[in-house]
Amino acid sequence: MTLKQSFNNRPVQLFYFIGAFFVANALIAECIGGKIFSLEKTLGIAPMQMSLFGENNLSFSLTCGVLLWPLEFIMTDIVNEYFGPKAVRRISYTAIALISYAFIMFYLAVNVTPPDWWVASKSNSNVPDMQSAFSAIFGQGMWIIVGSLAAFLVSQLVDVTVFHKIKSLTGNKWVWLRATGSTIVSQLVDSFVVLFIAFKLGNNWSWQKVLAICMVNYAYKFTMAIVLTPLIYLIEQQIEKYVGAQTAEQMKRIAMGHPDEEPFTNIPTAG
Repeated sequence: MTLKQSFNNRPVQLFYFIGAFFVANALIAECIGGKIFSLEKTLGIAPMQMSLFGENNLSFSLTCGVLLWPLEFIMTDIVNEYFGPKAVRRISYTAIALISYAFIMFYLAVNVTPPDWWVASKSNSNVPDMQSAFSAIFGQGMWIIVGSLAAFLVSQLVDVTVFHKIKSLTGNKWVWLRATGSTIVSQLVDSFVVLFIAFKLGNNWSWQKVLAICMVNYAYKFTMAIVLTPLIYLIEQQIEKYVGAQTAEQMKRIAMGHPDEEPFTNIPTAG
């Protein structure tokens, strides 16, 4: 297949689009992750004030990154379904490399010396020091960065493994089981790993606090995994319309490693 034919091939176009969205979504989630929001207050209800593992007054105070991470795991399942585990690992490694690059650029931007006029440029808007404000937004701690990247990588590998194992047992049936099941398991791993590295190792939190906050975060992620399950079916319907039902079925067989199928780059353009 020539380069021009590759670009005109719909499965290839689909992979490019999903891969680009996957990386962009992960990068945006990392960028907005520094803000914490109250889920209860956002929904107009009083904070829960729960108690877990001896930790009191727990509520759903979540990083804004969790608004986007459920989409990341949905995209993981879609790539796994149509392109296979190798493709998931490829886009995951690409996302981690580009997020790491972004954090390096943030570090450089925070540490270059600004002119005095810029530092005071927003003083009339109750921002007396723009350098401090910029550093507070983009200067995330090293332990948080390492924890976030490690959690992302480990949870992606867990997701792809669980998804592929369930699909090998059920075939093309029960899309909801492999999509939701893999996400539920991987999100638990993600919630624990990021807290363990960033706050247990990095800030010496107690195990009780780590586990309590982990379960609060996981409760939200678990709920979102269930709520967003219909989105998987909607996306798969749109993919079948785009590439054609026969091509979509062939892509799924290739993703499962059937030796009698050719690589998806050789699938004729649909439509």
